[in-house]
Amino acid sequence: MSKAYRIRGEIMKKHFFEPLVFNSLIIAAKEEHAVERIYAELGSRHRAKRYQIDIQSITEEKVE
Repeated sequence: MSKAYRIRGEIMKKHFFEPLVFNSLIIAAKEEHAVERIYAELGSRHRAKRYQIDIQSITEEKVE
């Protein structure tokens, strides 16, 4: 059964003047799967390594 997770955090890269803040809604079976998907998507889109992505909060959302 899939759940929706709201993941908030920021990307810290050397050439950014300030951290890039993100707020994403991910559909996944487990919280760990949602975190892996965030790392994959943001790493691909912004060329960020995992240590540059700082996840600040994960909350479960209601799926309708």
